[in-house]
Amino acid sequence: MSTVVLCPYTVEWSASFSEVREELLVAFAPFKVVVEHIGSTSIPRLLAKPVIDVLLGAGSLSDIVSKIKTLEGLGYVYVAKYERDLPTRRYFVKSKSGSLRVHLHAVESGSRIWREHLAFRDALRADPALVSQYAALKLRLAAEFANDKSAYTAAKAPFIQGVLSVASSEGDVG
Repeated sequence: MSTVVLCPYTVEWSASFSEVREELLVAFAPFKVVVEHIGSTSIPRLLAKPVIDVLLGAGSLSDIVSKIKTLEGLGYVYVAKYERDLPTRRYFVKSKSGSLRVHLHAVESGSRIWREHLAFRDALRADPALVSQYAALKLRLAAEFANDKSAYTAAKAPFIQGVLSVASSEGDVG
């Protein structure tokens, strides 16, 4: 079991994402990809685990798979075991200097996973009250599941689904 550690928002997360984005755009050439900052570190004023979550949208999963060796050369570790649960995503982890990590979620642009991640992020960015609610939930769950990141993540799911349900009814997720 690993410990849940939440940190106050810092603009350094945005700067770290920008570096990762540039690295990925070069790594995926000549393929056209879109690279988005998602997760709690992408939401100003929201506390988060020190992990930069990155959503990479490619034209196809085969484009992503063809770049696994390139990504591994850049320090990304391909984690195939999660494909059982999410067969349309390729997942990579990279440890950065210090305690900051990168989680790369590589999917087809426009896929359901793509749309949901962006809808959740955008809903939080647009609504300070929603950010406050999510922060309070995260703090409570971090205390409750301090030594179980998986349980912490699972316990956030109802909130996330509720936000996505509202976004879907507003036409932000399809």
